[in-house]
Amino acid sequence: MRGPHNIWRLIRTGATFERTGAMGAALNAMNAPSRVRLAARIMGWPFAWLGYPGDPALPPITRAITALGPAYIKFGQILSTRPDVVGAEMANQLRMLQDRLPPFPQATARAIVASELAAPVEALFTEFSEPVAAASIAQVHHARRARDGAEVAVKVLRPGIEAAFRRDIDAFHFAAGMIERLSPSSRRLRPRDVIGHFESVVLGELDFRLEAASASAFAENTREDAGFGVPRPDWGLSSRRVLTSDWMHGIPMGDVPAIRAAGHDTRALAERMIQLFLSHALRDGFFHADMHQGNLRVSPNGDIAAFDFGIMGEIDEYTRRVYAEILMGFIQRDYDRVARVHFEAGYVPRDRNVAEFARALRAVGEPIFGADASRISMANLLAYLFEVTERFGMQTRTELILLQRTMVVVEGVARTLDPQINIWRAAAPVVERYIRDNLGPRAALRDGLRAVQTLGRYGPLLPELIERGLDSATRPPPQPPRRSAALRACDWLVGGALVALGAAMASMLG
Repeated sequence: MRGPHNIWRLIRTGATFERTGAMGAALNAMNAPSRVRLAARIMGWPFAWLGYPGDPALPPITRAITALGPAYIKFGQILSTRPDVVGAEMANQLRMLQDRLPPFPQATARAIVASELAAPVEALFTEFSEPVAAASIAQVHHARRARDGAEVAVKVLRPGIEAAFRRDIDAFHFAAGMIERLSPSSRRLRPRDVIGHFESVVLGELDFRLEAASASAFAENTREDAGFGVPRPDWGLSSRRVLTSDWMHGIPMGDVPAIRAAGHDTRALAERMIQLFLSHALRDGFFHADMHQGNLRVSPNGDIAAFDFGIMGEIDEYTRRVYAEILMGFIQRDYDRVARVHFEAGYVPRDRNVAEFARALRAVGEPIFGADASRISMANLLAYLFEVTERFGMQTRTELILLQRTMVVVEGVARTLDPQINIWRAAAPVVERYIRDNLGPRAALRDGLRAVQTLGRYGPLLPELIERGLDSATRPPPQPPRRSAALRACDWLVGGALVALGAAMASMLG
């Protein structure tokens, strides 16, 4: 229930950050202005005793986030890929949120597996290890399938996680509603819609049957992608709370020294990360939306292996074309083109000035392209673009939130592999190929053929539809029912009373 009781949850959030020492660390990492620092400390200090203590062995911010629960952990996972935003030290602290959280007992995991798959663990697997990775939603066990001895990964949902996540999301909804009521200008950003979108994505992550379907579809889409691997699910050993899939060997993407020691080219891996993500988003409209280091490995042959398909993003074909044109416009520094695309797509209200918007976009793009490679950032571009579109009345596009967030994460992962990577140079071939295949003459011909096919499917219904349309167009419009004399008299009486009341109020005010 999204009521005032959520104020308590939000107070405890600030109190936990204060009690664990995370408040000061977070303010320092974000380089917060002095006024913000003062306000945060004044509001947090009196309630510090209400905060969760957390694990004293952990660094302050990691300690606070893990104490607060899974929704906060998800947020910390995103920040862990952005050392350029929160600093290298904090990024390293937060990286443990990806797959090194405290596990729950193996006995509990075995009981969940036996209950979900309706058979003893010993009958299904000849080996079932202690947890090899533990994250905010679930933990993973290495096992061997009884029927063929193949190595598999068994993912088990944390007990009680559904209720905990719903409690956090409930508080987020309440906070978003309060923000909209207290700051009308924030409504343009549609914070409640943003939280609703986040809720739908995360709650889908709690059902492993949906994750298995996503993994299967993603594997089909990417089977021809060179240097990329996806473990396939075992449907017979999976359920709502258990997911069994292929085991894939490799070095965790976050262990850059080990990747270099194994002889892999980190610069090539970083470039491939960017290109694979954009290919999946633009070509397929279906992309892995949780690509932090904990969900990625480098296989012995140099392939990138992706895991954990609980959060997947989808964008329709029209939006993909718009997005590609915007990216291409920035890559070519054609700000008039970027402005026209925003207006044609309805992203910016048509009563605004196109030329003025193009000049504002130039002010966004030119400083970035004038910087050295380490500062050429899609994430920075999105941040600056957000400020410009706010001035021009653009509303938040909830369908693009996941795409934008994932781009920030992928860029962060790529920069840990190669801090000097030129993001735009890596992206250009993918975007150019997509535009060539989807916005040229061949694409127009393909669209025309699809329209003809659609008409063909509706062919048998066309005569009836045309007849209904003509009948509706030639039939005289229905007349409103005639009101009785008594009702018409009531209308006059009510109208007269309202006129009299208005005259009396006017005389009193006069």
